[in-house]
Amino acid sequence: MRAPSHLLAISTLLTSPALSAAITPGTLSLVPSFPSIPTAAKMYIYLPTSFPPSPPKLLPILVAIHHCNGNATSYFRFMNNLYPSLADSLQYLIIYPSAPTTGGCWDVSSLASLTHNGGGDSQTIVNMIKYAIENFNGDPDRVFASGTSSGAMMANVLAGAYPDVFHAVSAYSGVPDGCFHVDTALPGTNNPGWNRTCAEGLVVKTGQEWGDMVRGYFPEWKGGYPRVMIWHGTEDDVLRYPNYAEALKQWSNVHGVEFVGNVTDDPERGYTKSAYGDGTKVVGYSAKGVGHNVPIHELVELEFYDLV
Repeated sequence: MRAPSHLLAISTLLTSPALSAAITPGTLSLVPSFPSIPTAAKMYIYLPTSFPPSPPKLLPILVAIHHCNGNATSYFRFMNNLYPSLADSLQYLIIYPSAPTTGGCWDVSSLASLTHNGGGDSQTIVNMIKYAIENFNGDPDRVFASGTSSGAMMANVLAGAYPDVFHAVSAYSGVPDGCFHVDTALPGTNNPGWNRTCAEGLVVKTGQEWGDMVRGYFPEWKGGYPRVMIWHGTEDDVLRYPNYAEALKQWSNVHGVEFVGNVTDDPERGYTKSAYGDGTKVVGYSAKGVGHNVPIHELVELEFYDLV
């Protein structure tokens, strides 16, 4: 059993009145005092309308990670998702990172970002979580990540590089952890380290090979890994559908679980659920006829996180 509460010791609740005044519960707010290190990604936060909670309690943290050509503000409104309203009723906080590149893509290709405490955008996002734990009642034992496209790729990267931080992730229309790695990233471009071969679904490995890549990004880690939910549309023309099977190969190997069967029309008509093991660690959802933007299924996701 992982216990990431070593991230920070929490002894008080939101002790900074100035910081509290800068953030309005029930709205998306830039956190002006977040230092944005090691990269220049910005931290936005959504606190539930009843924040601070009474009686005082720690709040689960959901990290919602945007796609290329997006930012924190656009992902807050993406597909009219229900993350904020559910945060109000279920009492969790949401971190919306905003990528530092002009094109809004995340660095999911450099070894810095792929490696535990190696730097890169992944470590900046983890620093946002630490900041939320210290300043906004965040619960270090209930940290989750969800993302779309480039954000989905980052969710997989975070699961691999920071298994001591995250408990579960959901990836909509992404690729396996490490699939975009290139020896030399392309700093200053709109699509840092874009890997066309991976995007086209042409990178095929065994489950063991994919799993070894994940384990290699944090070789000292001997604990468990986050539970993983993978979503992909069969008609995805940006990050091709074969990446769905490769990601499921990867995480089923990491968790040591086998495919046990499909369930059609789950969670809705046209979707097929693929379960591994007892279904609590790795699950996939294939969306027939859906393109690159698979709709967010908030309640399915939050149930997977044990938040509902």
